[in-house]
Amino acid sequence: MGNNLKTLALLTGMTLLLMFAGDAIGRYLGTQHGMAIGLAVAALGNFISYFFSDTIALAMYGAQPVTREDLPRVYNVVERMTQRVGLPMPKIYVIPNESPNAFATGRNPSHASVAVTKGILTLLDDEELALVKRAAQYSRVIESSAMAHEPHRIAFYLYDLAAEFHALWNRGNDDPSRRFLIENNP
Repeated sequence: MGNNLKTLALLTGMTLLLMFAGDAIGRYLGTQHGMAIGLAVAALGNFISYFFSDTIALAMYGAQPVTREDLPRVYNVVERMTQRVGLPMPKIYVIPNESPNAFATGRNPSHASVAVTKGILTLLDDEELALVKRAAQYSRVIESSAMAHEPHRIAFYLYDLAAEFHALWNRGNDDPSRRFLIENNP
């Protein structure tokens, strides 16, 4: 089931739940308008979730917008990835948290945002960050392949991902300080 269909099912289910809850509360309070009130509350909630969920998610984490001058490293990684898959450049945000994390949000590609924590910026270099973002595209690749009836896209994606991981794994052969895993010999 595609993401759009899942979203529609979720919003429909929540609308029906609020309508029936409104009807039950209305019957308890002795009014005949409970279902209409429930529908109005559901419509408002659906409108807010569809158009402002990305803003709410970013605000919850205290994300701050950054420019190319502030964070050229992340801009370059995201720009390379969006050009590779043919998507518009999203807005970039930094979350003031030391936990290594990154996520994308937005209702469609033209309203997309990418957020990274300060922790992931200090922990990963550019190549590792690009690999994490590339791996995060897995669900989108599966969905677009299924919708286009082109399963070979999944194979190409996994091959490219494995090749990028292989290059990252072997990069320490010439420079031991850049090894992916550092051997700890006591």
